[in-house]
Amino acid sequence: MIRKTDTVLITGCGGMLGEGVYKRFTGNANVFATDIDLNEAWLTHLDVRDKAQVEQYLEEIRPDYIVHLAALTDMEYCETHPDDAEATNADSVAYFAPYVETHGTPFVYICTAGIFDGKKDVYDEDDEPHPLSVYGKTKYGGEINVKKYPKHVVARAGWMMGGGPIKDKKFINKIIKQVRSGAKELFVVDDKLGTPCYTYDLANILYTLLDQEQYGVFHGVCEGGGSRAEIARFLMESLGRKDVTVTEVGSDYFKSTYFAPRPRSEKMVNRHLHDLGLNLTRDWHDAVEDYAHKFDWGL
Repeated sequence: MIRKTDTVLITGCGGMLGEGVYKRFTGNANVFATDIDLNEAWLTHLDVRDKAQVEQYLEEIRPDYIVHLAALTDMEYCETHPDDAEATNADSVAYFAPYVETHGTPFVYICTAGIFDGKKDVYDEDDEPHPLSVYGKTKYGGEINVKKYPKHVVARAGWMMGGGPIKDKKFINKIIKQVRSGAKELFVVDDKLGTPCYTYDLANILYTLLDQEQYGVFHGVCEGGGSRAEIARFLMESLGRKDVTVTEVGSDYFKSTYFAPRPRSEKMVNRHLHDLGLNLTRDWHDAVEDYAHKFDWGL
């Protein structure tokens, strides 16, 4: 059970998931939110690639819980900078080992649907990972490292959305930016399938799992799934932009920009959360609609 006097370390908290996690934990514990990009007043600097820095910080704050969000998630960057991806996504986990193993500290790690090869239509927690990309391989490497800790929570995320117009670096905001720039026709792939993952729901899941001392591997995505084009079309409806047309294209249309290998399907189901009665997510349509109205997108 998380107590208000407990100390929680959150790494990589300056990103789109970190915004939701920080809000969920603040007020319920003593939160130390860190990142290398200090884009908020409540952030302090911590580079998880620096073993000595990690060990020193842990000894200074002595956390009761560690939520490790720090990651390189740009798939094309990871593909061209594999050493950096390995250091951030996989090796960094091991730098917490001496502290975690000594104190038995619960440790949360965010993994990805990108660890699967897409040969199945839908994946649950017991399906065997076969990552295609450097990003997927390094995230799965981090997951393997985390599983060495007795009290681990591995939360596999899907197509992430959250953080709003400033922090959202993913699909939803990329689509909205095109519309804000005046685009009336959006070209969106229809041959890649996945499940949106709403950061605010995922943050609630992470908090609840720790609070109830439930450890293991969990998928933390919305209910349902679809293609990128389906999601873009519903997003336009939610934003009231019926004047914008979504034109379906194949992945080859963007092959020069998005060249990292991606699975055909990244759809997941939250079987373990369902089994525990803790599936605190919503249908992806409801999540997209909520997100569309949560921020001023400047449209």
